[in-house]
Amino acid sequence: MALTFDDGPDPATTPGFLDLLAARGIRATFFMLGSMVMRAPGLAAEVAAAGHEVGLHGFEHRCLPLRGPAATWSDLTRATELVADVTGSRPRFFRPPYGVLSGPSLLAVRQLGLTPILWGAWGREWDTGATGDSVLQNLLRGLDGGVTVLLHDSDSVSPSLAAAALAAVPSLLDECEERRLRVGPVGEHGLPALSRDGLPRT
Repeated sequence: MALTFDDGPDPATTPGFLDLLAARGIRATFFMLGSMVMRAPGLAAEVAAAGHEVGLHGFEHRCLPLRGPAATWSDLTRATELVADVTGSRPRFFRPPYGVLSGPSLLAVRQLGLTPILWGAWGREWDTGATGDSVLQNLLRGLDGGVTVLLHDSDSVSPSLAAAALAAVPSLLDECEERRLRVGPVGEHGLPALSRDGLPRT
């Protein structure tokens, strides 16, 4: 199971996730916003130094189909370069804001050597009154071997996401252990390596 977090790094909330994952010996993928990396570069570097995989979530959290080719290219290249400079590692994976891609974004990620990643189970932390238990129950509906789990380590896009997500993670990890599902980052998920034309390398 690939464990992923969106919208950070957030100094108010991300450290709690890092502490929990360290205590459990788990590495995950953090899909970072360039705007948040710019505000907290030290924290972004700390996430990478802790052994977590850093993915790209764009520079701004804006729906890609509403942006033209030039704005899309500017957003993604700016974010890619910033994350690479701050963390010391060029991101390999991209999760589009709201999970929605566009023609210009697909062209841009191909040219930047990024692989788009969506999800198979999500916590829906934005639901009114979401709690750790409600997030867990949402995740369990799609939890299975090979799934990518989406949670949020920041409230930068919508309030109160991180607290509900953080409350759900210990029980989620317990459930994975009981089901004998190995938990890790996207890069260890058995995805094929892609060439620059978007096709699997042979």
